[in-house]
Amino acid sequence: MTGAFGTPRASNGTCTRGQVTDMRNALRQLPTSVTNVFERAKIGKGALSTVAVIAVLQAYFVRELLAAELLFVVGFAVLFVLGGIAYLLGALGERGLDLAEAGVRVAGSSARRGYSAIEDISRKSFRHPRSESAQ
Repeated sequence: MTGAFGTPRASNGTCTRGQVTDMRNALRQLPTSVTNVFERAKIGKGALSTVAVIAVLQAYFVRELLAAELLFVVGFAVLFVLGGIAYLLGALGERGLDLAEAGVRVAGSSARRGYSAIEDISRKSFRHPRSESAQ
């Protein structure tokens, strides 16, 4: 089979030097093939031009949609990062409050012990009971 497509031209995972040359030749012949199609067309050039314009516009709109999708991806990534930062700040705040609560409990128990120690000291007299001024 010597056609442009088919089993002899199908790739089996390898590409030989002849296949690359054939592809380059096919790409070089593409403009002339397109010109031949326009010349041999049984429909008017206006219809073919309309089809070409529609194809170009479809390619343009696909590019625009891909660009819009990329912008949406970037926007949602920014929102995701901001949400993650807010979550981390909230989690750190809760952890900080837990640590602060433990610190306040330690400070509270120390303050209670200190207050009771001061109270005990204030109840005792400053003078020894057998001192001269106490008698």
